[in-house]
Amino acid sequence: MSFRRMTQFILFILILFVLAACGSTSGSDGSDGTTSESNEGKGKITIGQINWPENIAVTNLWKAILEDEGYDVELKLLEMGPQMAALASGDLDVAPEIWLPVQDKSYYEKYKDEANFFENPWYENGKVGLAVPTYMEDVNSMEDLNESKDKFNGEIIGFESGAGTMLVTQDVIKEYDLDYELIGSSTAAMISSIKKAVEQKEPIVAPLWKPHYIFSEVDLKFLEDPKKTFGEVEKIYMATREGFDSDHGKVSNWLKNFKLSDKQLGELMINIKENKDNPIKGAEKWVKENQNVIEKWMK
Repeated sequence: MSFRRMTQFILFILILFVLAACGSTSGSDGSDGTTSESNEGKGKITIGQINWPENIAVTNLWKAILEDEGYDVELKLLEMGPQMAALASGDLDVAPEIWLPVQDKSYYEKYKDEANFFENPWYENGKVGLAVPTYMEDVNSMEDLNESKDKFNGEIIGFESGAGTMLVTQDVIKEYDLDYELIGSSTAAMISSIKKAVEQKEPIVAPLWKPHYIFSEVDLKFLEDPKKTFGEVEKIYMATREGFDSDHGKVSNWLKNFKLSDKQLGELMINIKENKDNPIKGAEKWVKENQNVIEKWMK
């Protein structure tokens, strides 16, 4: 064999080795950009977030868990209305907090055919209602509010106007014929107003919910709701966009296994609150301390 033919033969063998190596790499770790069950952890997942204590806790919890598994997780701060619309349009992967059967019923009815609402809740002991400081001994029911209108300046201090609970509070005003105006703001502003009023022993009434850390910081009571307009026990569900199951089958199963008790959620929210400037740190601490719980979700 001539030197020229020998050189061509060696180059040909080298090219075959290079092609084989590229094909092997592409098929095993997804470097060609494809997604499969084995390399699903390389994908991006967007989770809707609302500036509520339990929501910040849960969204950062799942960000910590999924990023440990290799996912690229983006938390999108969206109020409830835009969040549900984004889920229905496919611009958002996960909406983590839908309160049913009452608070977010309107969103469920509107989007139930355009998104995948989970059958089982991740939290089962929710309560929603109008709350006042416990020192307001003469105000114990919704029906007492009109008699005390001047004390409250005819205002119910609320939070984000698109939240399901704010919509239900409007129904409560009509149902009880309350001569009050519901003031929309932000969750942070509402909590600040409550704390300031309690410090000064002033009257204030606001739509609140449990679980919420505010009940461990100041003494509040829910007003009786004889007509059950706010409902009784509320449960919290997740929802995902159409097609999420097929795109991220493992994650979908993990989310469906997700469940928190009062104690677990309380501890998680405390961790987040202690790291309020960097909530992911609080979530990571909880993850580290609760590996046995997380393992059950990820079976």
